[in-house]
Amino acid sequence: MTSHRRRKALFHGFGRRLAAPALLAALAMASAPAGAQDAQTRPAARALPFVNPVFGDNMVMQRGKPNTIWGWSQPGDTVHVTIGKSTAQARAGKDGRWQVRLLPPDAPGPWTVRISGRSHSVELKNVLVGDVWIGGGQSNMALPLKFARNGDTEVRAADAPDIRYFSVSGHAAYHHTDIIEGTWKVVSPDTADSLSAVGYYFARNLQSETHAPIGLVIDAVGGTPAESWTSARSLAPLKDFDAELAELKRLADSGAPEYGNFVMHWYDRYDIGLKDRWKDADFDDSNWKTVTIPGGFADLGVPDTPAVAWFRKDISLPDPLPAGTASIALGSIERMDTVYINGTLAGSSAWVENPRLYAIPAGALKPGRNIIAVRVLKTKPVGGFLNKPEDLYITLGDGAKIALAGAWKGRLSVDARPPQPLPMAYENWPVMPSVLYEGMLAPIAPLAMKGVIWYQGEQNSDRGYQYRKILPVMIKDWRTLFQQGDVPFYVVSLPAFQTHQTTPTDDGWADLRESQALTVASVPNTCLAVAIDTGEADNIHPKDKKPVGDRLAACALAGAYGRHVVASGPTLTSVDRLPNALRLHFSHTDGGLVAKGGVPGEFSVAGEDGQWAWADARIDGDTVVVSSPSVAHPLTVRYAWQSNPVATLFNGAGFPAAPFRTDSARLVTQKPGE
Repeated sequence: MTSHRRRKALFHGFGRRLAAPALLAALAMASAPAGAQDAQTRPAARALPFVNPVFGDNMVMQRGKPNTIWGWSQPGDTVHVTIGKSTAQARAGKDGRWQVRLLPPDAPGPWTVRISGRSHSVELKNVLVGDVWIGGGQSNMALPLKFARNGDTEVRAADAPDIRYFSVSGHAAYHHTDIIEGTWKVVSPDTADSLSAVGYYFARNLQSETHAPIGLVIDAVGGTPAESWTSARSLAPLKDFDAELAELKRLADSGAPEYGNFVMHWYDRYDIGLKDRWKDADFDDSNWKTVTIPGGFADLGVPDTPAVAWFRKDISLPDPLPAGTASIALGSIERMDTVYINGTLAGSSAWVENPRLYAIPAGALKPGRNIIAVRVLKTKPVGGFLNKPEDLYITLGDGAKIALAGAWKGRLSVDARPPQPLPMAYENWPVMPSVLYEGMLAPIAPLAMKGVIWYQGEQNSDRGYQYRKILPVMIKDWRTLFQQGDVPFYVVSLPAFQTHQTTPTDDGWADLRESQALTVASVPNTCLAVAIDTGEADNIHPKDKKPVGDRLAACALAGAYGRHVVASGPTLTSVDRLPNALRLHFSHTDGGLVAKGGVPGEFSVAGEDGQWAWADARIDGDTVVVSSPSVAHPLTVRYAWQSNPVATLFNGAGFPAAPFRTDSARLVTQKPGE
């Protein structure tokens, strides 16, 4: 990716390590929908279940409102549902779907829900009645508690029987789908390790304050944009995704595999190496050209142009193989790669950012002869393998390294110079518009719930300005889908990330944070949980998830529960021009304005020429006065306006101010005409 295409959640990078391989592998396996990892055919149709899997043992039902419960039976079958003294019945339609609505008891339980039809009978046991929240977004919502700060300690202490969670299994769909997978789990030291860290801290805080059972439905996939979670019907009026939606419809109508991305379909169409199984250990590559890795593309006649090439290497390993997990390191690769060992998929740029380091699946390596096959899609003149020879190796379980640089066999699969078309997009995880809405959200609606917490935006950061159009549409779309009015929808403002810039700059992450703030300011029953102080420069999965969950809980307590609690940091209300300075007035200064570290930062000011300069800032009551020796007559001001700012302005209650600006200059992600 280019410097402006930020590392989005799981799967792609900048040529630096952003998270541990164990974390990346766990997130990829936990949330990557079917088809995201390698070529697959569309899954075969399955029998529809008598009861939708989102209803099960240990679940939480939403208190205080009718709950919709549904499933499938024989057409015409009458299905009865009972919990306590509440009962309802419905007749299955021509498609076999039955659906009832009933009000659960006031008491939290536990209860047993009895569901019976002509030929099926199910009891859902240990069911509680409380509040259900959906946790949506990408990998920072999905990130398991065990990978958060003090994760092992938190998991061991997570004895919370009144908190339950259901993780929606990843699935990208090109058509409406009814089936999802997952099971409800009671939070305990045995189950909390895989629970969303943000979700856990949010639920723990709410449960402590409200004493009501809390159910979390985690619906999140790493690396995914907001448009993937929005219906095609709602996206169409924006006109921003016409080409993508048209291609999606073409693929859906053709019965193509439901990868959820464009590049896998491009491989299926053009990559002869995929068709002819160049990955297989027994494939005969004797007539392939000998090439040198790193490199290889020049040897194949495409040194400076887009291309797909396959490279194979024969290595010998000791007998017996050392015990322990082995890994393969390939350095940084531009743009995409897929790695097979003896025909077994061992790694993909859908799993790990640069530099590529893949944990080798157990059993893939064997004593003696092994065949490594690597497919690389190069898009830049300086592309393919980018590192030095010593950065390419296999590490065995005992730490011994097997060098991989040097002679390989290579063959060109796709010469992608014009007129050969290139993929519409290069991500090989679900990024197509609407595919997660159809595959992971619509199948659980209209589940009764209290509200939504949303942690996403990294994947949209290179289109940060556009996000102010997408996010409001998505929120409305979800509310329409769940048919429960304007349910609370609480948004995490992106944390700090990347290298701190020492001069004032424009930045896609700053653009996106502004879009998040503008959405919350204009859409009713929303709240912004500012996380600017929780980030890490070199880790897009920052470990400090407790403040995020706690601030989302504050939003809920103040909004959904009507408690008199602080839920916001200082918020700019007006600006006064002074002779050589600006005075900024703030609301939500509960406990007074505070500069963590002693100095308010990071402010910049500009005059009539629009040239930004760092400003000196001082707190004066509930105001901040900013000035700069470089700007005699400042007109506009920005605060924390970059991907990784020094953001030290808080209120006395410990809530940070959100980044903001008072100018209306064109943003770096704003397209002509926007």
